[in-house]
Amino acid sequence: MTGSPIRLGQIPLVGDEPAESQPSTRPLFLLADSQLLFWDDADGRFVQRLARLAGGGAFRAAYLGASNGDQPEYFQLFQAAMAGTGAECRMIPAEPSGDDMAFLRSAALVLLAGGDVQRGWTAFERSGVREAVAQRHQEGAVLVGVSAGAVQLGMAGWPEGSTAQLFATWGLVPFLVGAHAEADDWAELRAAVLAHDGLAVGFGIPWGGGMAYHPDGAVEPIRHPLVEVRASDGRVTTAMVLPPSAANAETDEDEVTP
Repeated sequence: MTGSPIRLGQIPLVGDEPAESQPSTRPLFLLADSQLLFWDDADGRFVQRLARLAGGGAFRAAYLGASNGDQPEYFQLFQAAMAGTGAECRMIPAEPSGDDMAFLRSAALVLLAGGDVQRGWTAFERSGVREAVAQRHQEGAVLVGVSAGAVQLGMAGWPEGSTAQLFATWGLVPFLVGAHAEADDWAELRAAVLAHDGLAVGFGIPWGGGMAYHPDGAVEPIRHPLVEVRASDGRVTTAMVLPPSAANAETDEDEVTP
């Protein structure tokens, strides 16, 4: 499989490398849904990894709920997930105040909520949030996109059921992104990639899974395999991209002699 390298290893954490070798930007985290915010494995809670990347200690975490209409219960879910991380959480609404924007511009972690991709993106463009989020990324904040938010971090979004109406999004992740659409075999993601025949790669993130996109261009599946989608000469092909633990287990099994 060609294209972006696949990282087979742990998510790098602050302190794993000398400070001078740390990139100015952090990995981008794209989640299919909110399950990973409550997930832990042998290495601990996933959100604690995010907190360490955000600098550890007390830090500001901005929640952007425009895609779901700023429904308070989803912000409360985010607050519950971040409990114990040291985060001061604040919901930045679709029409932010000056104080809201000041908080966003100082946040070490920014979460883009799920919902309607186009609805959220329209609000971000109108309010100035689009530029503020891009700036925070360049300044080293940790960005996390959930469902619609994951799509928005990619190259383009589209109205549900209409990939003929693609619109550009942040493009911080140089792929088209689909979330929790395994039930229909990633039909819309396939169509979107085909519309960019040979010019774009897509990644499908299944329920409960995620993807880290690292500053060096590496793609890391989190918890569950990703589906990579490519198109060439009008033909769509897919491949599975395994998480490090699954890939290592598969390698071990291949090395066993019956």
